[in-house]
Formats: sequence, C-alpha cells, structure tokens
Amino acid sequence: MSNSILTRNNVRVLGHGKQPIVFAHGFGCDQSMWRYVAPAFEATHKVVLFDYVGAGGSDLRAYDATRYGTLQGYASDVLEVIEALELTNVILVGHSVSATVAMLASLRRPSRFSRLVLVGPSPCYLNDPPHYHGGVEPADLTALLDTMETNHTGWAGALAPVFVGNPDAPEHVAEIAASFCATDPAIARRFAEAMFLSDHRHDVPHVSVPSLIMQCAQDAIAPEAVGQWLARHLPHSTYQALEATGHCPHLTHPEETMRVIRAYLEAAVGTASTAALV
Repeated sequence: MSNSILTRNNVRVLGHGKQPIVFAHGFGCDQSMWRYVAPAFEATHKVVLFDYVGAGGSDLRAYDATRYGTLQGYASDVLEVIEALELTNVILVGHSVSATVAMLASLRRPSRFSRLVLVGPSPCYLNDPPHYHGGVEPADLTALLDTMETNHTGWAGALAPVFVGNPDAPEHVAEIAASFCATDPAIARRFAEAMFLSDHRHDVPHVSVPSLIMQCAQDAIAPEAVGQWLARHLPHSTYQALEATGHCPHLTHPEETMRVIRAYLEAAVGTASTAALV
C-alpha cells in the first residue's frame, strides 16, 4: 500500500537531514514549482516533494471526482504520503490553496506536524462584505468557471498573469499558463471549484500547529486583507509581509522565500531550546 501511494503521488525524497519538510504545490501546478526553493533545505532536512492526484507525474487512474471535489481530498493525499513514509515532526510548506490543505491536514492529524508554512494563504477566496475581502467577486468566478469549460487555453492564458503578478517575469507567466494547460480540463475545473468555492474560515481558529503566514505584496489571489485576517484568527501564527509581489514568490522571489522560511524555522528551534532549559 505504501509503495502504491508513493507511486500514485509521484513522491520524491531528497536531502540529508532527519526532520522532514514537505512541499505542497498549488492549483494547476506540480512539484517542479518548488525547484528554486526546496534544494536549499536538502543539507539540513529530509525534503519530500509530491504531486496531487491529477497533477504532474501522478497516476491519473487514481483520480476520483468525488474525493477531489473538496479540499479534504487533497488533505488526504498529504496525510497518506506522510503516513506511507512514516514521517513525524513534519514541517509542511503549502502554497496558495495548499496552505488551506495544510491546515486541514493538521486538524486531522496534529501530532504529525511541528510547523506549517503558509505561502500566499487564503481560507476563503470570495468576497464576503462587509467584513471579509477575499479578493474574488462571485461574478468573476462564474465567468472563470464558464471559460474553463469552453476555452481551456483561454482561461489559462488569462489567469496565469494574475497568479504570477509580475509583468516583468514573462517566463514565469508562460510556465504557469503551460502548467494550467497541461492539466486535464475536467480535473482543473473540479479543483478550481474546490478551491474558489470553499470557505474554511471556521476551521482556522482550531488549528493548533504553529504556523508562518507569508504574505506577498500586490497579491490579487490572496490580498493583504486576507493575510491580516489570518493573523488575527490563526492561533500560534507568525505574520511575515514579504517584499515579493504577486502570488508565486517561490518562482519570482525564491531567495527571499528561502530566507524567510529558514529564519522562521531557526527561530522555532531556538524557542524550543530555550523552553527546554526553563
């Protein structure tokens, strides 16, 4: 069973350290999106990369529309990979929708995790006035989902620049657009519905694992108001505003992304060491 899960999710284990750090990719992407960041942790951690079922090199035969109709299905992927590798004390790094997936996974198996690193997180993407600004208007989402059904290439080309948010990085816009297009249209739409129509704000106050919130500037997908909302409602969280702009700092600003994650983890080790001496 363990081998079948590792094959199903195209799992790769790298690095020379003992503590596992698992990188979870975002919507329409795969593990290759971490190629600028993950290697920086190989000397100190056991680095785990994987693809959700339906993405990258995963086994598409394992895709089930019902399971992956909610983010809990993707949380199950994370937990099953962790259990198949018999990992404990896990640092889980989740980008975009995988930040919410990380929180859901931690709620189901809190003892498996030591830290969550949430890159561009959002527990709810839709605006809910007057008290919550998620960044996405319902009418715009309806238009996006309609376009995904009728023009697969068109929606990918339109959404990619919004995701990247850096017009001076056309190579990354092209890469994200190509990644979107490489996803089976039905799977992409199902994931988009699970992502954009979900509202997990009620789960946030119950997360017990210490977390880092990495907030990009000028992020149209997870705006600053969302990061600040999380900082107020997510227990044991640390809020870090980045100089990086857009929604994909691990692609456009990998040095800052690596530096902020490493500083947070080193501070966590220092805090734990101090607590042990008291």
